[in-house]
Amino acid sequence: MPRTPINPHVRRHRWAGYTYWSRQTRSESPRLDPVVLVGGALHRKEDWGRVEQGMLAAADVICPDLPGWGAADLLPPYLGPDVPVEALVRLLDDLGIAKVNLFAGSYGSSVGYRMAQTHPDRLARLVLAGTMGAIPDESRPMMRAAVALAENGPRERFGPAAVDALMSPHPDIIAKAVVRRVLSMRFGDADEADLAKFVANTHRLLSRDLIDPSVPPTVPTLFTTGEHDTLTPPALCRALAFTCLESWYVEIARADHLIHLERPAQLVDLMTRFFAEEELGDLPYATVVEDLRRIPVAA
Repeated sequence: MPRTPINPHVRRHRWAGYTYWSRQTRSESPRLDPVVLVGGALHRKEDWGRVEQGMLAAADVICPDLPGWGAADLLPPYLGPDVPVEALVRLLDDLGIAKVNLFAGSYGSSVGYRMAQTHPDRLARLVLAGTMGAIPDESRPMMRAAVALAENGPRERFGPAAVDALMSPHPDIIAKAVVRRVLSMRFGDADEADLAKFVANTHRLLSRDLIDPSVPPTVPTLFTTGEHDTLTPPALCRALAFTCLESWYVEIARADHLIHLERPAQLVDLMTRFFAEEELGDLPYATVVEDLRRIPVAA
C-alpha cells in the first residue's frame, strides 16, 4: 500500500453561486484513470482513509466536498442531484481531467447515476454502493427520527439514532463495534453546519426519488452493497442495476451499508478489478457475483 500522502492538493471551486472543494492526491504509479470518491450524507473529503490509500496504488484519487457535503455550501433540500453533478463536471474541468472512474456510495449514489445519464463521456466506469431507486417505507421512520433529533434535540441522542439508521443489527459484521464507535464519534462531533447539511440531505432523500431510471445509463456500472444492508437492502440495489444497459452486481459478505469502513481492503480490490476491466470471477469476500448483461431485463 502506498505511503500516506503528506500534501494532498486541496482546491476551492465555484459554480452557480456554490463554493465547494476537492482533495487530489497523486499516485506514484498510476495505471488507471483518476478515481473520484463521493460518499454519503455526512461524508467529508478527508474521511476516505484506507479506501483512498488503497486506490492510490493504481490511480490518482480525488475526494470532493460537493455542494451539500463537508466544507462546501449547503444544498437546499428542494434541489436534486443535477447541481452536484454539474459542480463535479466543473471541478474536473478546473483540474484538467477529461475522464474518471467514479465511486459513489449511499446518498451520493444518485449523483453517480445522474452523471452517467447526463455526462457519460466524462466517466470511464462507475461503481454505485448502497443504492436503490427510492427509500423503502420501513426505513423512513428511523430516518425521520434522526432528522428530528438533529433539528430539535436532545443532541446527545442524535448520534446513536443516526448510527442505528445506518447499521444493521446483524451480529456477523466485521469490525462492527469499531465502526459503531467511529461513527458515534463522527456524529457526536458534528457542528451546526454539519447538522444543517444532514437535515437538508435527508429531507431531499425523503421527499423525492433522487434516481430517475427512465433514461438508461450506458456507462459500465457495478452495483454493490453488504449482504446485511438494511438501509438499502441488497434486493433493491440489484433491482436498480437492471436499469443500466451494462451492469454487474456484487454482494459483500459480512458487511452492511458501510462497506467502506467494514471491508475497505475488499472494496478497494473490487474497484481496482472493475476499473481495470478485469473479470470479477469468484471473489472470496463476496456472497453474490453476477454479470447482469447475461440476464434478461425481465428478470
